[in-house]
Amino acid sequence: MILFLAAAPLWGQSADFRTTLFPILEKANCRACHNADGVASATRLHFPEPDADAVKIADFGNSLVVLVDRQNPDASLLLRKPTARIAHTGGERIKQNSPEEAVLKAWIAKLAQLSGAELATALKYRELESEGGSVAEGTAEDAQLRRLTHSQYNHTVRDLLGDQTAPATQFPPEDFVNGFLNQSRGQSLSPLLLEAYSSAAEKLARSAFRGGDTHGLLSCKPSSSPECGKQFVREFGKKAFRRPLQPAEQQRYESLFAKEPDFLKGAQLVVEAMLQSPNFLFWINRTSDPKMKAWAAAARLSYSLWDSMPDAELFTAAERGDLATRQGLEKQARRMLADPRARESLDEFVSQWLRFDRLTSASKDRRKFPYFTRETSNAMLTEARTFVSDLVWNDGNFMQLFTANYGYVSPELARIYGVPSPARDFERVAFPANSERAGILGQGLFLALTAKPEDSSPTARGLFVREQFLCQHVPDPPPGVNTNLPPVTEAKPQTNRDRMSEHTTNASCATCHQLMDAVGFGLEKFDAVGARREQLVLEFRKKKDEDEDEDGKHPIPKKIVTLPLNTNAYVAGIPNSEFSSPQQLGAVLAKSSQCQECVVKQYFRFQAGRSETAADRPLIRAVTDEFRNSGFRFKVLILSLVLARDFPQEKLRLDVAHNHQSR
Repeated sequence: MILFLAAAPLWGQSADFRTTLFPILEKANCRACHNADGVASATRLHFPEPDADAVKIADFGNSLVVLVDRQNPDASLLLRKPTARIAHTGGERIKQNSPEEAVLKAWIAKLAQLSGAELATALKYRELESEGGSVAEGTAEDAQLRRLTHSQYNHTVRDLLGDQTAPATQFPPEDFVNGFLNQSRGQSLSPLLLEAYSSAAEKLARSAFRGGDTHGLLSCKPSSSPECGKQFVREFGKKAFRRPLQPAEQQRYESLFAKEPDFLKGAQLVVEAMLQSPNFLFWINRTSDPKMKAWAAAARLSYSLWDSMPDAELFTAAERGDLATRQGLEKQARRMLADPRARESLDEFVSQWLRFDRLTSASKDRRKFPYFTRETSNAMLTEARTFVSDLVWNDGNFMQLFTANYGYVSPELARIYGVPSPARDFERVAFPANSERAGILGQGLFLALTAKPEDSSPTARGLFVREQFLCQHVPDPPPGVNTNLPPVTEAKPQTNRDRMSEHTTNASCATCHQLMDAVGFGLEKFDAVGARREQLVLEFRKKKDEDEDEDGKHPIPKKIVTLPLNTNAYVAGIPNSEFSSPQQLGAVLAKSSQCQECVVKQYFRFQAGRSETAADRPLIRAVTDEFRNSGFRFKVLILSLVLARDFPQEKLRLDVAHNHQSR
């Protein structure tokens, strides 16, 4: 550390990197893959944040010494990879023998001469960057306020008012940001949403007291005391705002209550007003106010684990100060995980992570897949939900999400999977040994939602694996690129792999499509609804007249062409990742540290309502280690993430045996 401090002034002395080589690397779009969420995230080359200052960029330039062969600079990975002299997933980013390569070589020569304090500083920067330490400068900040998502709104009014109508299902749809619906930077309030809140509040308040106090919202009898109205405002307000009312708030709502001579109508007026208040529609996530920290912790815990408001016991724990200690927080978290509401919250996470919405809105060619109905897609959703729920709540190894040799089958799915219908819907059924299915990758949900209406889509399947299971961002295609594949004709029948050959020959397409297509090709033995096929069967109908239709009595002639399927595939960026089926791909992912960490990242994003940053790396790494050491028990992941986010300075040491006993 003394050496590091003494050498620190040298960090900014290589400013020429920022004006020479750095612009070349940026223009080559190396950053697109070489970042914390990029395809090359597992490599030793990570670009600094886009808003990095000049000193940090210069320090990054020096840190590239780890990719330099100091004895033989021309053999350096920093030269041979971007010029594609050796295999490089990104292809040729800097042309050989070009002026840009000359600049690169000059920088490599300079790095090869680093020694002593300069070298130690360069290596220290790399170490700190990988740890997310002081180079990240500070800690990532959560949003202070979080708006209720539509599911949180429905769950909250259910627990607050006993209302089961789920009014938020009629609200304007939410947008997916960073893979989820609850990300703070996507939680704007549109005029349509504000109008929906107003209408819902009116209906909910009216329903709450229809026929009297049918939902037990009053803890006193209206005729028992003149203080009953004040008590209602105080108690209901505390639950609705998830904190005690301030004196001015108490007085304001008491005055509103007094405008109606009828007690229940006054209470209805208060409920309607509170449900439209920002204090109800937004929950406190983080605060610097010492008086509010306990209430923020309660809300943060309840909306993380239950997707709903705190209950009476959690409110009491907040009042006692229990949530200010790790022991108190862990006790409440374990209690809450045993509540059915925790399963609802997990279902919400799973449905967003695995993008159930895409299957819900998917359509399939009815002529090719007449048996794919609304019941079929619902069955696929139920199977996936049941499958994940079993792994989580029965303390299974969660990485079996990719390797399990079974599914939960209904009659609709049995037809697709080629297995007998179970005695009861969604019973656990083993996949046949020759089916090559395994885990979520072999289930109808994944295979159908990543397909087109008429056929599979290697690109969509590869992209889904990259983004959802490896947490890698694949750059968007350049503007103006034609994404349409050449049509399949009787004169030139082709498989998807053949049709997509242009992706590897067109320089503007090759790099990114190699990342996606090379994965999707391994899943080509499964069609647009997830049924297995040994060959690609193409039908070409010969019509005499474009208006003529097949009526059963006069079938239109058609020609059948069958083509062999090449399903040899690999996952660029993961060593020894060759595969040719969902089963083999699942095994690759389950063993991959990138996939294991991605599971943690995805749940972090869902809980935190934001993307992870460099400052979150130590936390992500610590939780991943805890998750891995537990045998990939997801409940351990949930608990460790809750504790690590609130007590980041304390070492995670969860009692795994306790976790198993409390399941």
